[in-house]
Amino acid sequence: MLRRLFVLILASATALGSMTATSAARADTTLLNSSYDIARELFATLNPLFEADYQREHGVAIHINQSHGGSSRQAQAIIQGLKADVVTFNQITDIDVLAQRGLVAADWAERFPSASSPYYSTAAFLVRKGNPKNIRNWDDLVKEGVKVVFPNPKTSGNGRYTYLGAWLFAHQAFDGDEQKIRQFVRSFLSNVAVFDTGGRGATVTFAERGIGDVLISFESEVSNIRKEYGDGDYEVIVPPVSILAEFPVAVVDKVVDARGTREQAQAYLEFLYSEPAQEILAQFNYRVHNPAVVARTRAQFPELQLLKVDELLGSWESVQEAHFGRNGILDQLQARSR
Repeated sequence: MLRRLFVLILASATALGSMTATSAARADTTLLNSSYDIARELFATLNPLFEADYQREHGVAIHINQSHGGSSRQAQAIIQGLKADVVTFNQITDIDVLAQRGLVAADWAERFPSASSPYYSTAAFLVRKGNPKNIRNWDDLVKEGVKVVFPNPKTSGNGRYTYLGAWLFAHQAFDGDEQKIRQFVRSFLSNVAVFDTGGRGATVTFAERGIGDVLISFESEVSNIRKEYGDGDYEVIVPPVSILAEFPVAVVDKVVDARGTREQAQAYLEFLYSEPAQEILAQFNYRVHNPAVVARTRAQFPELQLLKVDELLGSWESVQEAHFGRNGILDQLQARSR
């Protein structure tokens, strides 16, 4: 099994490297897409389709390069000089950080449909075959003896969605009682077996190192793992209540103005809303907005109640500071759970 995932990653990297070497060599323009950790294969599939469409429509060759990591680390890399033309992140706050530094326009969320989030997902569970700990919902994750794996909320948007998914579940279950919510999330954190820096690392920890009873990640990621390995090793559990996870995109204005790539960057992000791109996104188990694709893939996605952070807890900016800032609620709960 270990070999299978590493072979998959290696094959993807090799194919990506080959495409980069050959396509970039003959491209008139290149763009760099900075994205979250587990989106390598997704964009390696989407990019050739965009490149072909763009050349057919404009008569010039274009090539998309990729940079991946925990989304917060990618944002920091851009602040420190990474020349990304576009970002396709998994959390609003990581683009807001770029806007605060003057790299992205303050109104970035209004520049594309659906608040500049062409697709969305939720936090879901991957358990081992037979679901031996009978994990069905968030409250099963705080039971004694259950070991949980997900990325570090400090470095990964994926991890922040998981942490906030547990918080929102408790918020609803305890009718907003802050003391009970904190106790629930503290118990949840005390069951964490490993905090990896990104989603792909968490996947390897759970699937290849055999650590933990449940991997919490995006529904898309856990469904893709189950698809890769077949039904013989794992089961996907989508809880009846979970968090809305949006995947915001933005043009990095300061970079495209310096490189003269604004038109191409805009076209690339608009492409993500097209029906062919939305079809591919659904194949990678992301939930999409295109009505025709939604209708064709409805049976693929279980119905659930999606809770929104900004409707229940306040703005993302305030949540970021209160929960994930230095000595914030996450730090306080982790200190008490040790």
